[in-house]
Amino acid sequence: MLPIVSRALRLLVFALMLLATSIPSATRADAPPDLDSVAPDFTLSTLDDQKVVLSKVAAGGPVVLVVLRGYPGSQCPICTAQVAALLKGAADLRNAGARVLLIYPGPAGDLKAHAREFLASSKLPDNFSFLLDPNYTFTNSYHLRWDAPSETAYPSTFVLDKD
Repeated sequence: MLPIVSRALRLLVFALMLLATSIPSATRADAPPDLDSVAPDFTLSTLDDQKVVLSKVAAGGPVVLVVLRGYPGSQCPICTAQVAALLKGAADLRNAGARVLLIYPGPAGDLKAHAREFLASSKLPDNFSFLLDPNYTFTNSYHLRWDAPSETAYPSTFVLDKD
């Protein structure tokens, strides 16, 4: 459903992936979606409880799907830097027709409060959505759960398009 798109967008996201991803895939029990595989569809909610469906977003153009670490006891500085870099490149992403979905996983209890703390005073552009993954439903379906004490998810970035 959602293979890699334009070279410029791939290079931008690859640079961001290098910043955010340091966990070897060999430690994962199941493999997350890979190049040219079909990304599983999902529905998640924003901080203001608006539903976002991947297939509907992807129908409008490329999607940069960023799985953040969530809140494993503190805010992840690498995820914070990655989001800052994405925000800095927001105009380029918009010009490429890309939507950015930032996914914040964690236990449902205080997830919204931690997510608001993560965003702090950041204003997201209209081509960005910040989505909550309470109780790791999305994270588990993509095989990105880092199920260890004081951990949440493997930070990951995917570039998808409607095909």
